Amino acid sequence: METQMGTKAYSAMAGEILMRENGSLVAHETGAATSYALETAQDRGLMFVRPGDAVYEGQCIGMHSKAGDLKINVCKTKQLTNMRAAGKDVKVGLDEPRTMGLDDALEYINDDEQVEVTPKNVRIRKDPFAIGKNGKKINK
Repeated sequence: METQMGTKAYSAMAGEILMRENGSLVAHETGAATSYALETAQDRGLMFVRPGDAVYEGQCIGMHSKAGDLKINVCKTKQLTNMRAAGKDVKVGLDEPRTMGLDDALEYINDDEQVEVTPKNVRIRKDPFAIGKNGKKINK
């Protein structure tokens, strides 16, 4: 079959589209991401946000290193009590977060996720209305 675009032919679907095996790291709270919280969160997977970025509940802020999604709080601040403690403030060594364009985000998402496109950002969020195979809501 010849198309208007050239000599490429259409064919039947070759099989299921493979989804990623890793889950997502999902923001638990709305606020600004802190370096203190991101330092502990980066042990759980690859991050998509930097310190100071605005995040909201349900936003995918990283790729979990294991299967399944994990809700984490990246807005948590360090407690300011006991200022004379031996554990002084240490400079945080954060890995560079992965920046995604529109193509990368569309390739990354699973069935229960959505891509938000604004003039300044491309974000991924969990679909709050996603329904699983059993008819129940997935993302509460």
